[in-house]
Amino acid sequence: MNELETLKDKFAKTSDKNKIALIDEIVEKGEENYQFLRDFLLSNPEEVSPLKGKIYQVLKHSNHPENETFLNQHFPQGIVQLSSEKNIDYSELQELLIAKKYQEADSLTRVKLCELAGETAIRRKWVYFTEVEKFPETDLLTIDTLWQTYSEGKFGYQIQRQLWLSLGKDYTQLWTKLKWKSGNKWTKYPQEFIWDLSAPIGHLPLSNQLRGVRVMDALLSHPAWQK
Repeated sequence: MNELETLKDKFAKTSDKNKIALIDEIVEKGEENYQFLRDFLLSNPEEVSPLKGKIYQVLKHSNHPENETFLNQHFPQGIVQLSSEKNIDYSELQELLIAKKYQEADSLTRVKLCELAGETAIRRKWVYFTEVEKFPETDLLTIDTLWQTYSEGKFGYQIQRQLWLSLGKDYTQLWTKLKWKSGNKWTKYPQEFIWDLSAPIGHLPLSNQLRGVRVMDALLSHPAWQK
């Protein structure tokens, strides 16, 4: 068994988290290995995961004609189905996250939350916690799936929720864990936030805590995460 075959065998037997770490290594062994990734992406095409998101991003950014043809044929907009109960278009958010433009995606996410809340929230450019409570589960799950899928599973509301629960719902500890605060000092927007995958788990998307914790509490307590 040569080095590449050993690598593919290891890929087949390990966890999704470890598979993600192996993808770049597989590609480095030669362009012919794109076929291996294309085949994996087509296996169970309805399944969406951070692993498949990573593979999609690698193929999308490869500047390889076969990969471009393959993605246009099978996944023209991305691998996440963009479901909305309010006919909101999440295609631009998917495009930004595929491109790893996390700062732009973060800003657009807040816009989409205002769209979910309605015209009054759109005009004021932020949402009340009472509006968050009424968000459709379908839409929140779409937004969260997009963030998780295209961040190698590092970002998203459910990731933040897991941390929050693990800390006994202690927001003071959560802000520190997310690196939204250090001691008594809030992290300055945008320059002190980290807009790439070197950020801590759950660092994005952001939520403005200067008005208190009620919006974040409504997001992390939303019934969508009980599904």
